[in-house]
Amino acid sequence: MTQQQRQALDEILRHAPFDVGGEITEQRGIFHEMIAAAPLPEDVSAKQGELGGVPVVTVETPGLDPSVAVLYFHGGAYALGSALDSVGLAADVARRVGARAISVDYRLAPEHPFPAAIEDAVAAYRALLDGGVPSERIAFVGESAGGGLVAATLLALKDTDLPQPSAAAVFSPFVDMTVSGASATGKAAVDPALTPEAMRIRVRDYLGDHDPASPLASPIFGDLTGLPPLLIQVGSHEILLDDAVRLAARAGADDVPVELQVWPGVPHVFQGFAGMLDDADRALNSAAEFVKRNWAG
Repeated sequence: MTQQQRQALDEILRHAPFDVGGEITEQRGIFHEMIAAAPLPEDVSAKQGELGGVPVVTVETPGLDPSVAVLYFHGGAYALGSALDSVGLAADVARRVGARAISVDYRLAPEHPFPAAIEDAVAAYRALLDGGVPSERIAFVGESAGGGLVAATLLALKDTDLPQPSAAAVFSPFVDMTVSGASATGKAAVDPALTPEAMRIRVRDYLGDHDPASPLASPIFGDLTGLPPLLIQVGSHEILLDDAVRLAARAGADDVPVELQVWPGVPHVFQGFAGMLDDADRALNSAAEFVKRNWAG
């Protein structure tokens, strides 16, 4: 059944109208329509607000522990998506972890280029701490560019007076703005959603004239020493496979406790398809166990 599920998801993604590298306004609308087509469970609450002057959506499910929180960062190559669009996956994470998820609606490129997203992430985290939630009861979770933003934010925190969160889990992180990993071309034929050309278009939107190899743009080139425990999940059928593998290697070399999970035959951010893919369900359970284990520790 698992192989049939993988093939069915591959077909869906290959025929979807969404193009990461397409015209910004059009693709933002298409992405929103695709997400909105999947209704939220009735027991999910999503409330818009702000945290540190940054718009957020607080996602809650029954039975949550009010003493803990997940700070969530959506994907979209830093130019697409929104906190509202991420509610479905954020809610799935929140339910399994047993905590509220606060999805950060960070500013998007090209209207707000680098480092606006990082500034918003740090501001939201600072406000969450100021609101009385201790760092050891906060976890960061992010998907795709949101996973890259998690890593970049953790690096940025090293230059502030703020403590690191308890742990971070990232799904298919985009952490190499040079798009130089071997999988960018080696996995292009089996990736049903992304192309290196599309990612390079969005990199130009986000970075402008900034160096794509700078650590806050591409955390795989940074010094990760002092970062909290890190879980990295990635599919073997995606061009960002090497981003994840190299991030894990960099973290390990810098003495960061790190777990890398490569899930065979699945695409970019496969965790978002837990309703039809058993691997996604298992991956989310594993991520939740990781987060809770580090809170308990």
